[in-house]
Amino acid sequence: MKKTNTVVTRRDFIRGTVGATLGATLLGPDWLKGKEAGAGVAAGSSTVVIARDQAVLDEGMHADKAVLRKMLGQVLTGVTGETDTKTAWLKLFGPKDVIGLVPTPFMNPTHDELIEVVTETLVEAGVPAGNIRKAQGRSVDLAPITALVCMPGLKAHWLTGTGTVIKNYILYSGAPRNYHYADSAKLGEIWNLPQVKGKTKLVLVDALRPVCDKGPQFDPRYRWPYRGLIAGIDPVAVEAVGLKIIQAKRDEMRGEPWPLQPPPICVEAAEKVYKLGTSDLAKIDIKTVGWTEGLLV
Repeated sequence: MKKTNTVVTRRDFIRGTVGATLGATLLGPDWLKGKEAGAGVAAGSSTVVIARDQAVLDEGMHADKAVLRKMLGQVLTGVTGETDTKTAWLKLFGPKDVIGLVPTPFMNPTHDELIEVVTETLVEAGVPAGNIRKAQGRSVDLAPITALVCMPGLKAHWLTGTGTVIKNYILYSGAPRNYHYADSAKLGEIWNLPQVKGKTKLVLVDALRPVCDKGPQFDPRYRWPYRGLIAGIDPVAVEAVGLKIIQAKRDEMRGEPWPLQPPPICVEAAEKVYKLGTSDLAKIDIKTVGWTEGLLV
């Protein structure tokens, strides 16, 4: 029997339990319009930092580790309020923490160079190398890991709309197929599993070369050199900012609105249902550092 793709509409979603909780607020088109960076931000906002540098990728699209190191320092100090990379890391992690790095392994994977720079600077900050582990995958034992760094690549996804922050822990569920299409609204529950809840100390998105259309086969037409890192402590806020960039790029490519399909319903559900952070762009303080051409926020 031939399998057909399911097109999820807003009405379909609201019929579900999670959708009933969200009701009329569900990802209306207005929330993606957001605000200009730093303008009209509400009190009690979440901070998201974007650092970009034209020199981070060479003509062959290879990442420059020295530039990445500088950009990492910029987002870390912006998120923590500290003055240098070392003190920023030490504000996020204690000396006895066992730190799990959770990169994206497939379809626009996290650059190895970024993983290396994160590892190297953590060691330079005094974290024992043996306390830094790769922690992506369903077979990972999360029990000894006391802190996580969520390190996804910025991308759209054909099963969940967005495939960046909230989806990055999907393998921890043990049943990824249970979180696709309309069920992608439940992705936030994975962050509240006992072995995961409260462990994520930093979200660091690899936005060097995002993908704004969804697959399942990778299509280079929809990958572009944004040359950025996006970071924050609030996972939903970081997701919302990344989603705004993806949607803006899609609209730019088509010259007209080009909504993601399926709709990225996990983002607002992560806030409204699972209480993981804020998805309201008006309540997100977006700080930018460096190159501004094609910023898209």
